[in-house]
Amino acid sequence: MAGEPAAAAAAALPTRARVVIIGGGVMGCSVAYHLAALGWTDLVLLEQGQLSCGTTWHAAGLVGQLRSQESLTRLCQYSTELYSRLEAETGLATGWKECGGMSVARTPERMTYLRRYAAVARAFGIDCEIVDAQEAGRLWPVMRIDDLLGAVWLPGDGKANPSDLTQALARGARMRGARIVEGIRVIGITVTDGTVRGVSTVEGDVECEIVVNCAGQWAKQVGLMCGVVVPLHSAEHFYMVSGQIEGVHPELPVMRDPDGYIYFKEDVGALVMGGFEPDAKPWGMDGIPDPFEFQLLPDDWEQFGILLENALHRVPALEAAGVKRSINGPESFTPDNNFLLGEAPEVRNFYLGCGFNSMGIASAGGAGKGLAEWIINGEQTTDLWAVDIRRFARFNGNEQWLRDRVTETLGLHYAMPWPNRELESARPLRRSPVYHVLERAGACFGTKMGWERANWFAPAGTRPRVEYSFEKQNWLPHSCAEHVATREAVALFDQTSFSKYTFKGRDAVTALQFLCTNDVDVAVGGVVYTGMLNERGGYESDFTVTRVAGDEYLIVTSSGQTTRDLDYIGRHLPEGAHAVLVDVTSGYAVFGVMGPRSRTLLQRVSRADFSAEAFLFATSRLVDIGYATVRATRITYVGELGWELYVPTEFAVSVYETLLDAGADLGLAQAGYYAIDSLRLEKGYRAWGRELTPECTPLEAGLGFACKLGTEIPFRGREALLAQRAAGLRRKVVSLVLDDPCRMMWGGELLLRDGRAAGHVTSAAYGHTAGGAVMLGYLNSGDGSPLANDDLRTSGYHVDIAGERVPATLHLRPPYDPTSARVRS
Repeated sequence: MAGEPAAAAAAALPTRARVVIIGGGVMGCSVAYHLAALGWTDLVLLEQGQLSCGTTWHAAGLVGQLRSQESLTRLCQYSTELYSRLEAETGLATGWKECGGMSVARTPERMTYLRRYAAVARAFGIDCEIVDAQEAGRLWPVMRIDDLLGAVWLPGDGKANPSDLTQALARGARMRGARIVEGIRVIGITVTDGTVRGVSTVEGDVECEIVVNCAGQWAKQVGLMCGVVVPLHSAEHFYMVSGQIEGVHPELPVMRDPDGYIYFKEDVGALVMGGFEPDAKPWGMDGIPDPFEFQLLPDDWEQFGILLENALHRVPALEAAGVKRSINGPESFTPDNNFLLGEAPEVRNFYLGCGFNSMGIASAGGAGKGLAEWIINGEQTTDLWAVDIRRFARFNGNEQWLRDRVTETLGLHYAMPWPNRELESARPLRRSPVYHVLERAGACFGTKMGWERANWFAPAGTRPRVEYSFEKQNWLPHSCAEHVATREAVALFDQTSFSKYTFKGRDAVTALQFLCTNDVDVAVGGVVYTGMLNERGGYESDFTVTRVAGDEYLIVTSSGQTTRDLDYIGRHLPEGAHAVLVDVTSGYAVFGVMGPRSRTLLQRVSRADFSAEAFLFATSRLVDIGYATVRATRITYVGELGWELYVPTEFAVSVYETLLDAGADLGLAQAGYYAIDSLRLEKGYRAWGRELTPECTPLEAGLGFACKLGTEIPFRGREALLAQRAAGLRRKVVSLVLDDPCRMMWGGELLLRDGRAAGHVTSAAYGHTAGGAVMLGYLNSGDGSPLANDDLRTSGYHVDIAGERVPATLHLRPPYDPTSARVRS
């Protein structure tokens, strides 16, 4: 009878569970499996249809290990390990086969990228080899190789059957006590005092403490049930299955031809061919049809045409084999092509694991484990910033913006991953008050947290557009001029995109002392650089704190951390603390006035005293600039004398134009973020998300001076730092400069110490003052023993740049102005 499945589901529905997981795809089942494996068995997974009936069932099942970030690579490595043992554990086949994976190159630029890719793999401990076209043809004999320059071969990659894998994970969860109920739709989520309390279904309510949204392309809809923004959008995604092809066998590796936007895998003597076309086709703008289980969309051979054309070129035998089956299954994609993980900032105990951008099978094992650990521990146990939901803000949920952005992001899978590549769609979005002034001056804009930011300025007659390359790019001479002006004269930077908060209340000092590594109980007008740590001693953020009143602080952090820091500070305030944190990012423009002539410039436009004696480093005060009153803070991120001006938005244009007019004869240059990066790297200044991550401590980062370990003041992460200090450091951040001034670096390269892999580069740029590429990177001891500076000084260093080992010189102090004499002049 038609009502029997629903009746059975209703009977199996508990009235209470500690955790409710919404969605029975591969991610939902992975979270259930890992929570249960960690001892949290009071959980129920609710699936509106049948397990894997949404996106999972039509996924291609490719499992590649290497990603752009080490932490995401570790997740995928764990996925391969899990999938290889799951059948023995559960008795259900997963279709896992370690057949290896290969990517081929048609162009010299792609070949350069593959060599860089291979070096990153070695830095992360992945077995990887560069092979020539002939060897690629031997590994994958059914393809044409006459136009190939070579390939990269990863023998540990593989493939799995998505539906079988999901069932195996579900059985593994059930074996440990988890409940999985199919045929139950969630229709509401109960929230009380900002915290999840339960879910409502078509068959009744379930009281719970935690909800995990693994609803795939329905995740945005589920988020709206409790006011949580889930920035994803569905797009049509295509692949086909060919007829039988001679030479295609079960051990045939997965093969990717990114220059043709396509991939192949073996399927019972045939080939599955799919890809990621450059201009995608968004879907579901009016909502997902109901029901939509085990369903596909109509074929669109015009949209699929570019993939099919390239596939026929690469595998001519496809023409005779024909198309046995075509698949057009929608999947959800995010604005930056990384998935969404973690606790939502809007509602406590509401977690997300969704938006996998067609990488769900490769990522689900590790992502499920990472999210389960996050739920149990209350914070990340590894560096998951690249996929943290808090990298987005509420405006990223705008439907029109998402639709236009996803049109581009689907194709990024196989687009050339150029250094500093900028997304072009759905822009401009957020603009500084002086955007029009920058635009008239020839600014080439990049984007961060939706803000349009000047990366560099093109001189008159020069087009402000990047010509991408792995070598020195076209903007380098122009950014060099900005760099030199900062070092020798004065430069003006628009840094309005900084995240800015006021923190005010009776307990503001006490609360910040607990959250911050440095001592923030300073005099009014004092400025403190500090970290904010997790219990393991790893960075959750770094920022400057300015005391503007006895009970009030101004907190300034990087552009991308607005949501994260607001959420983290709010969640970790001491219980009962009387203090309020308010985001004032949009209320102030920020202008950096930097360089040896910055004092002269500011003195021209203000009656305030900017002398070294009157305006000390790391102090802040209100001053007049022209007709406006602004906050001037003497601090720098470029290693020169300078001030940051915090200007109420309505005065921004007036102040900026006043500075431009007054600095014309001082050599004043408008400068961008590329110059900031080269300047800060010469000075050895660390950056969040590169040198500073949740897995890196201040001691490892060389920032122990910003920790109040010499006091008795407690702070979050203190005990972990004390234990690490006693045990000795097994890795640390160092500065290096390439010996060859003609070579360019971008970050991510393999570091070698005495010829052995010893870490990787976290940040790199061309140091115009240093006379060569400058970098920061983590060096590790290799054998787990503490690192000693004397040993580091006597070693030799190289950087692997696209397969070539280039000598570099180690600097245990900053390459530029190691005593900071210029900063404090």
